[in-house]
Amino acid sequence: MYLKLKGCFVYSDGGYFNAVMTFPQDYPNSPPSVRFTSEMWHPNVYPDGRVCISILHPPGDDPNGYELASERWTPVHTVESIVLSIISMLSSPNDESPANIEAAKDWREKRAEFKKKVRSLVRKSQEML
Repeated sequence: MYLKLKGCFVYSDGGYFNAVMTFPQDYPNSPPSVRFTSEMWHPNVYPDGRVCISILHPPGDDPNGYELASERWTPVHTVESIVLSIISMLSSPNDESPANIEAAKDWREKRAEFKKKVRSLVRKSQEML
């Protein structure tokens, strides 16, 4: 059985973006997954809405050597710490390890275009309320 939590994140200029957090059967030994169901344009959100942050990666050593084990999932993380990490990620993207390469390129090279896309998604999210 999986447990799903639905919630909403405020991202940039008052946009409302829906997300689902899904908990595996062996939680808290394994991390939940988080997926935005609203359209997002962010370097650390895959085009299908999946969130890519270190604390949601399986515990232990990173097979690619990018993350320290201490940066990955541990059972001490709570829903609150996950949400705070996502809020931090939304305001401070990690463009060195992007889930959305095009968004990361815009963030690095075309910041004005990046902000324009985000503002458009913010307006769209507000119209959905």
